[in-house]
Amino acid sequence: MTASDRETGNPFAGLPWQDEPMLARLHERLEAQAQQEGILDVAYRTIDTPVGALLLAATDQGLMRVAYEVQDHEAVLQQLADKVSPRILQAPTRLEKAARQFEEYFSGRRTRFELELDWRLSKGFRREVLVHLPDIAYGHTESYAEVASASGSPKAVRAVGTACATNPLPVVVPCHRVVRSDGTEGGYVGGQGVKHTLLTLERAA
Repeated sequence: MTASDRETGNPFAGLPWQDEPMLARLHERLEAQAQQEGILDVAYRTIDTPVGALLLAATDQGLMRVAYEVQDHEAVLQQLADKVSPRILQAPTRLEKAARQFEEYFSGRRTRFELELDWRLSKGFRREVLVHLPDIAYGHTESYAEVASASGSPKAVRAVGTACATNPLPVVVPCHRVVRSDGTEGGYVGGQGVKHTLLTLERAA
């Protein structure tokens, strides 16, 4: 323990920071305690996938956020702290089921996610659009115009595009299955290359 540690009362001073198993056990205890005391509002973890690292975040109501690396995970966590709660903790246990279903999806063994979802980041017509998207069958696509009609507003094609671009739960809520009327893939929150990868994965199944 250094003099500065003693002066500041650093509670972690002297811990063997290279002892990763010990740190993992300490984190597990912190996670369990936060869960038990009801002070863990948003749990998160990252998972490795064929389209890069994905950030998963959930409340006790369900999965709330899925974010690609290009969206800046740190920025996403800050947005969740601002909009939902600052009581955020890396807590992989709460997201084990979600992580397992993502692994199954990317390995071609799952065609539909079965997870509780927390929809509070989506409102109004955007939410109506997103709620419809899981009805687009795996391996199939719909145009923005078709989604607008299915959502009850046939003329709101541009609004459908905005809903897809701001989808807080990509992959699980499959906005990648929404394409242009001419059949071209169009843009995507994770990048056009990621959209192509997801559509190719589903078509190959």
